[in-house]
Amino acid sequence: MTLPQEQFDELLHRTALASLFYYPEIAVEDSDYSLEKDLNYCLEPVIAMDSIDLEELRAAVGRVITNPSAHRAELIELVIGLAPEPIGE
Repeated sequence: MTLPQEQFDELLHRTALASLFYYPEIAVEDSDYSLEKDLNYCLEPVIAMDSIDLEELRAAVGRVITNPSAHRAELIELVIGLAPEPIGE
């Protein structure tokens, strides 16, 4: 199932926001924090995707949240591959 580009853009925006507020000690210092909650928040715009693609995105988003510098290119490449082709810009 192909989703509109705007939904992938929202996924990237949410992932960027989650990564800005993530730090390794948060799981120890804040008992309410859960990486799973951040993942669900980030993936909400694309939840209608096929489960195989969604699981691949979930793993990539988790890596970006915890180490953005090392994994952001991987996520961008994945999103480019899953997003629809631009129409006549």
